[in-house]
Amino acid sequence: MTSLTCFKSYDVRGKVPEELNEDIAFRIGRAYAQFLKPSAVAVGYDIRLTSQQLCDSLAKGLMAGGADVINIGQCGTEEIYFAAFNEHVDGGICVTASHNPKNYNGMKFVGKDAKPISGDSGLREIQALAEANQFTDAEFEGCISYKDPQNAYLDHLLKYVDLASLPPLKIVVNAGNGGAGKVIDLLEPHLPFEFIKLNHEADGNFPNGVPNPLLVENRQATQQAVIDNKADLGIAWDGDFDRCFFFDESGEFIEGYYLVGLLAQTLLKQQPGSPIVYDPRLYWNTVEMIEQAGGKPVMSKTGHAFIKETMRREQAIYGGEMSAHHYFSSFAFCDNGTIPWLLICQLIADSKKTISQLVSERMALYPCSGEINLRVNDAATILTELSSHYQQEAKLLDHTDGLGIEFENWRFNVRMSNTEPLLRVNVEARNDKQLMDDKTQELLKLIKGLAE
Repeated sequence: MTSLTCFKSYDVRGKVPEELNEDIAFRIGRAYAQFLKPSAVAVGYDIRLTSQQLCDSLAKGLMAGGADVINIGQCGTEEIYFAAFNEHVDGGICVTASHNPKNYNGMKFVGKDAKPISGDSGLREIQALAEANQFTDAEFEGCISYKDPQNAYLDHLLKYVDLASLPPLKIVVNAGNGGAGKVIDLLEPHLPFEFIKLNHEADGNFPNGVPNPLLVENRQATQQAVIDNKADLGIAWDGDFDRCFFFDESGEFIEGYYLVGLLAQTLLKQQPGSPIVYDPRLYWNTVEMIEQAGGKPVMSKTGHAFIKETMRREQAIYGGEMSAHHYFSSFAFCDNGTIPWLLICQLIADSKKTISQLVSERMALYPCSGEINLRVNDAATILTELSSHYQQEAKLLDHTDGLGIEFENWRFNVRMSNTEPLLRVNVEARNDKQLMDDKTQELLKLIKGLAE
């Protein structure tokens, strides 16, 4: 039995062809079909050069396992989620490696009604079947059909805005040569916005770098375009565009953290008292804003599958991660990289405020470090040592995801990445940027010392 290292905590990611190839994709399709026994599955693929071939092999595996396949072609992960709950199929799989390097690919899985499939809810069983590579013969083979659900998807997206009330905003949009440009073009004729398009054409060669706006070096083009065009805001996406990132009217990058509380308050106006889910990396600002709006804050482990599971259990209307994943009950509790910017544009219209005015006060009240990624050996030992070092003066220790330690006026979370060999560090403080900066440097120095 071959160990498949491409299986992670809640999806598949690996180097092509060493860790993920057409044979493995076929086996994953067979395993998914045998474990879930779906009648039909929606599949699609991102803009990576290897994605279509991997998707074709995945589809063959599903059909060999007795499932019919609806192939929606090149798409974003959010479009697979939409197909999974809108096309009345029994599941969906998107071939994507999101923001990973060019030589990677992967898959994201959902079941019926776009319910998540993670390590806690079926992914380990699918992995075991794919590794064993010994499958029960299906009674009959499935067939494949091709469908583009973009018109139905367009109708769904436009429900989030009041078209008559939207102002003629000027917006810089940077698809990063990923897949987001297609949805912008779909929406453009229906919105009163002027779009300034950067790196708009899908290109799996990533001529302008892997689309990942969390990397500081990937933000400059969007920032400069906002300034040069005197735009009202800028938006950039990762490769499979399930995350969107915002820049204010002066080109300043807005940490995804501050959008979570803002979107929570916006949606709580429509459904007061509802639960809102957040992740444990940064949350003081989020919890305060939820409580101010009369909502119920609920913490979840980081990761799209875990957030979705928590939202369904709590019947939350919205969930947000500081990494710019935003989840909506109206979208089958799934994450979406288009709905957030539509809601923010609606909020700009309704409030008559700029995007910087909407977030600047909260940014000052709860300054944060942003996520800092460190490559270390023996991350688990470092977490143990950090706990020992800080526990005496700590007010609260939390192990929901990694190590979270809270003090009177600052807190941090350090966790191991689920998708990359990294230690992820986040620090925030109460109304004191200097304290946040000082404690961030203190924590980084300590981690580097422990890593030596």
